[in-house]
Amino acid sequence: MTEQILVVDDEPMVREVVVAYLVREGYSVAEAATGKAALEQIADHEPDLVILDVMLPEVDGLSVLTEVRRQGDTPVILLTARTEEPDRVQGLELGADDYVIKPFSPRELVARVRSVLRRSAPTPAPVGTLEFGSLLIDEQARIVTLDGDDVEMTPKEFDLLAFLARSPRQVFSRAELLKQVWDSSPDWQDPSTVTVHVRRLRRKLEADQENPRWITTVWGVGYRFEP
Repeated sequence: MTEQILVVDDEPMVREVVVAYLVREGYSVAEAATGKAALEQIADHEPDLVILDVMLPEVDGLSVLTEVRRQGDTPVILLTARTEEPDRVQGLELGADDYVIKPFSPRELVARVRSVLRRSAPTPAPVGTLEFGSLLIDEQARIVTLDGDDVEMTPKEFDLLAFLARSPRQVFSRAELLKQVWDSSPDWQDPSTVTVHVRRLRRKLEADQENPRWITTVWGVGYRFEP
């Protein structure tokens, strides 16, 4: 089935170029020029991926992203002219799957679309439950419980936790995690993506985020899961 992509940007020329390249690659594409129109399109048509400009009239892109994440896990690639790291991290914190800095190469954007769609596609889940005291990770049902309570997670948060938990005490660099969990690389995806997801996992799992129990940092190397 042809994937459906929504392109949201208030610049007609940007939309025209991006749409042309995506259609050429075989995608079905819709457009929106404002944040409000984007939310209406998303509610009505449930696209497989959203390309979303940060600076939009009526409702800004980050607000649209927040609402998309409130409703579900539709992949989102942000388009931003903001090059400072705090701005990029804010988008990742809100749940963006990737971002592209303007001006950008349409071919690079199409490559990132392919990558995000590939790694967001469902994969067969291993059968079994990883059990570590009060923490249970059911890989078949994709459910995490801590002290008997369900812990709500996005698909990538679950994938990252499960991957680390399958190899207790083994240290993985951010580049390795990008390759194994995101099916990407630092050439295409900012390693801070991993940092942000680890931070979000700690908020959900750790009683003391400054002294984490489950996911620890090995300074200068990466992260490991403590059983």
